[in-house]
Amino acid sequence: MSVPERPSSSSVTPIDPALVPVKPAATVMLVRDALDGAPGVEVFMLRRTANAVFGAGMFVFPGGRVDGVDGAADIARFCRGLDDETASRQLGIDSGGLAYWVAAIRECFEEAGVLLASPRSGGPLTLRNEDRHEIHDSSLSLVELCRRDDLVLDLSTTYYVDHWITPIGEQRRFDTRFFVTELPVDQEPLHDDKETVESLWVRPAEALRMQAAGDLMMMPPTMANLRFLEPHPTAAAALAAAALVEDPPCVLPKIRRDADGRITGIAMPGDADYDDLV
Repeated sequence: MSVPERPSSSSVTPIDPALVPVKPAATVMLVRDALDGAPGVEVFMLRRTANAVFGAGMFVFPGGRVDGVDGAADIARFCRGLDDETASRQLGIDSGGLAYWVAAIRECFEEAGVLLASPRSGGPLTLRNEDRHEIHDSSLSLVELCRRDDLVLDLSTTYYVDHWITPIGEQRRFDTRFFVTELPVDQEPLHDDKETVESLWVRPAEALRMQAAGDLMMMPPTMANLRFLEPHPTAAAALAAAALVEDPPCVLPKIRRDADGRITGIAMPGDADYDDLV
């Protein structure tokens, strides 16, 4: 959640913050054991293009909006390890929870080129780079890909760990669920050179150090989830901790403004001024 620049009143028509829709979104942290042999995990991060309408230039995890196709009626038969009732209960919603896991898998494939799936009959997964781009431009849906190649989406090792809502006052707002999963052994992620223009594997502590030094721009939810990953000595330990997370609280930051209405920062729950802000 970035601190937006205040737009010029001469160039932008003011909007009513209460009318900005809050769109559902899903983000997934891909983790692996650190390759240098020392204890710890690495997480895959992407830098969004400077032209992005939200989070421009920020380092993020693969993710995006939950689309209608993610909740398609026939997606469930291609899913393993989770059904809509269980998914919805974990998210604290009445129905439609499975779509968040599906969106996390779809966005991971679109933005990082990693597909959390396997052939129903067993054996290695064969991926085509054009499938990734066709799903991104909606000329191919995830359901159609699963049907064509008889794939099963494995949801059993993707864990829900965090929940954030973009502050009131942003021009785009998202109700985002964060997930964590381990990188499949036979795949290697890479940014798409469209929505994302750079990628790296990094230890959470190093990413936070680089953010503090001004070398990586990040939003508060990204930093919070890096702190969740930081203490774990292996990817397996991080996933074991993620599996124990139940009903994570929804975090709703608030925008700080000065007497003239200019944005000066973000207040988090627990800050002294949080309850006094809109």
